[in-house]
Amino acid sequence: VLSGRGFAFRRKQKIERQYRKLLKKRRQVHSQQDDQFTDTYPEHLKHLYLAEEAKLKKRHRTPDDSVSSEEKLNKAADVSRRCTFSPRSVGTQEKFKNKTSNQKAKEDYEKIKAEHARKKEEAEKRKQQREEAQRLYKKKKMEAFKILSKKTKKGQPNLNLQVEFLLQKIQQNT
Repeated sequence: VLSGRGFAFRRKQKIERQYRKLLKKRRQVHSQQDDQFTDTYPEHLKHLYLAEEAKLKKRHRTPDDSVSSEEKLNKAADVSRRCTFSPRSVGTQEKFKNKTSNQKAKEDYEKIKAEHARKKEEAEKRKQQREEAQRLYKKKKMEAFKILSKKTKKGQPNLNLQVEFLLQKIQQNT
């Protein structure tokens, strides 16, 4: 037994399991009740709800309707009784609209993968730019070194070339 996981811990887990079972049973009992589909309005607001309901019924009715709304409801009920598909098929269609956790995980993975690829490309571009800049810098440095390190026949530094190099540098800066 790990430290702090003795009989009290097991008892606590057992109680939690029982509580979860109880909650699950309560949810099933409430979901099976048909009372949730009936309209129950508070007494002091009932007249407002009924007026709103009547307004909506009038709005949905068109002028060329010769059939009363009660007859329409009866026809709709008959059609719904005759339908061969089960309510489950509607539920499964809704499930297909919502993504499963596996699909969500795959999408997240693809997004992360695309983000990594984009970052990798950006890093590669930065690296190439840096290398190009270093190459140009080294080339300039080498040319300057060649000019400045030239010697005369006697081994002395060639001051004429050095002065010309400095003049070119000054002209480029201005």
